[in-house]
Amino acid sequence: MSAIVATRGLRKEFRGFVALHDVDLEVEEGTVHALVGPNGAGKTTLFNLLCGFLAPTAGRLEIAGRDATGLPPHKVARLGVARSFQITSLFPALSVREHVELALQAGTSLGWRFWRSDRQVRRFRERADGLLDQVGLSAVATAPAGALAYGRKRALELAVALALDPRVLLLDEPTAGMGAEDIDRTVALVRQAATGRTVVLIEHNMTVVGSLADRVTVLQQGRVLVEGGYAEVRDDPRVVAAYLGEAHAQHP
Repeated sequence: MSAIVATRGLRKEFRGFVALHDVDLEVEEGTVHALVGPNGAGKTTLFNLLCGFLAPTAGRLEIAGRDATGLPPHKVARLGVARSFQITSLFPALSVREHVELALQAGTSLGWRFWRSDRQVRRFRERADGLLDQVGLSAVATAPAGALAYGRKRALELAVALALDPRVLLLDEPTAGMGAEDIDRTVALVRQAATGRTVVLIEHNMTVVGSLADRVTVLQQGRVLVEGGYAEVRDDPRVVAAYLGEAHAQHP
């Protein structure tokens, strides 16, 4: 397998504070790759660099073998990268189905146009309904997104990302704030979404990481601490110390 996402010496500074220290990362195509680590480890900064929300201070980012260093988000998206956010970014008044239709439309020459003819709407209806069925939202297709429970909003967010048909799907804490039932449902959805594509996720729930990830990169203070399979990483003394250190810091 070859790396579909790769970084070389990726570094990010904010007014002299180094948030990410010369990170080398390789994500193999067709895998689920988890980024984990204590709070403040640099996971979200790395994610923002991967999707173009931030430009690196130094280093290089490659996506599918192409130099993506410093590209803005819309150009990174054209390389096949879609991101689902930690905080849901939906339009409360638009229906569940309209969200997915808009995302499907975005991949055409129509782009993100909110005003569409009935003919244009019907063009995307069947595919939108198929994606909603895939994430278990068929029954609420006409409901406004703002009326959805938290777990269902995350499912809609995933459907919107899948509508963009990405080669690489970035998921930022997909199970954050969920109860056990929603977590199980989300893990199943992510596993399904990973079929035929690459998934990179930030996740604090190590049970979820163990269920999904082929490979795990542990960050600490902006550096790669250790990388490997889940069982290997879980038992590494450096990882145990990193998490215990954080726990002791919070509970002196």
